[in-house]
Amino acid sequence: MHRVRLAMATDQEQSDLLHGIIEADECYVGGKPRKGNKRDDDKPNMRGRGTKKIPVVGAVERFGSVIAKVADANDLSANGLLKFVCKFVDTDASLVITDEYTGYNGLAAKMRHARINHSVQYADGLIHTNTIEGFWALVKRAWYGSHHHYSKKYIGLYIAEAAYKYNVRHQPETFAPMLAIMAA
Repeated sequence: MHRVRLAMATDQEQSDLLHGIIEADECYVGGKPRKGNKRDDDKPNMRGRGTKKIPVVGAVERFGSVIAKVADANDLSANGLLKFVCKFVDTDASLVITDEYTGYNGLAAKMRHARINHSVQYADGLIHTNTIEGFWALVKRAWYGSHHHYSKKYIGLYIAEAAYKYNVRHQPETFAPMLAIMAA
């Protein structure tokens, strides 16, 4: 299965630049912490940044393809997020929509950028990150439902598998092109 996932990760058709309305976001993949015994000295479990979960950053073209990569701590800084977006998004022909995370502050200097403040609202007309949030939901459902655990060594392949399946979701035939990729 890792060879199949590696073929999904190296699919050349998935390497085109995203353009149009792009949503960018980050998520943290990992299991839910075990419930404590509800002692008085129990600390609440951390969510998002500050956990021991594995960070993943991604961008999705509205009604199109997704690109997602495992990130390290430096990739979630303003410079790291700017490099990621500039590498995978056509900055001249795109509007990038993000949430209010301060790591996205530098995007406005390089491209058209809009934000949605989730503490106020989740959508304001066309300004929302619901598409990328839906992709993260699929990644996490695969974790909880089928895979149950991603090792740090292979999580990039599992994320590539989720991205490949998302990108070919509207194609009537997906098995033959996958065999062609594996044979190449």
